[in-house]
Amino acid sequence: MRVRILIVVTTLAIASACSRTDDGKIVVDRPGEVEVKIKKDTINVPTIGTVKDTINTPVVGVKEETLIVKKPVVGTKKTQIKRPVIKP
Repeated sequence: MRVRILIVVTTLAIASACSRTDDGKIVVDRPGEVEVKIKKDTINVPTIGTVKDTINTPVVGVKEETLIVKKPVVGTKKTQIKRPVIKP
C-alpha cells in the first residue's frame, strides 16, 4: 500500500514540474543560476555555572531504646549541593 502511495506522489510531483509545448516536447522546470550570499550573524553562547541548592539527605544513626539494645533511627538533614545551570 505504501509503495502505491509513493508512486502516486512521485508521479504527481514530476507531472507538476513538467509541461508540454505546442509541438509535443516536454519542458522541465529546474533551478537556473544560484547565487550564494554570505550573511554574518552573532550567536550568543550560553554560559554554564553552578547554583547551590539545599536537599534533604537521609541520616542513619543509633538510638538507645533500653540499656541493652540500640535501635537504628532514620532521619533527614539539609545538605547543600551544587548543580549546573545554563544561563542564556
